[in-house]
Amino acid sequence: MENLKRELLEVLEYEGIGYQPMLSCRGFRVAILNYHPELLTENIGNFQKHDQTDEAFILLRGKCMLFLAEDETLEKIHGVELEPCKIFNVKAGTYHTHTLSEDAMVLIVEADDTCDDNSPSIYIDDAVRGRLAEIAGLKK
Repeated sequence: MENLKRELLEVLEYEGIGYQPMLSCRGFRVAILNYHPELLTENIGNFQKHDQTDEAFILLRGKCMLFLAEDETLEKIHGVELEPCKIFNVKAGTYHTHTLSEDAMVLIVEADDTCDDNSPSIYIDDAVRGRLAEIAGLKK
């Protein structure tokens, strides 16, 4: 089996916290996103968009809510609860962020050259974080 893995198959896994790129191939990147305290609604720091490409999220376990903003004003924010084994494709140019449960694992597929240079961020304040908590059903 070890020869098989070394010569024909690569098995990758990640159980750490936060985001970890796992594989790059022909222009795309596969990453794992696990729970991190920074992803609690009260700690989320920004919304980000990718100017050039879409980004796909696939929930493997736990819970994940995507927050999608209609534009850079962040006036209209929508919450979408990911469903296991379904592909949720955030379109290029859409400001987004997310929150995860402690047991969550999300597979992310994005362009390999996705970086801060082509992914502007909007930093948020406590008022926006409070709205995210309301959308997620964490605050009444």
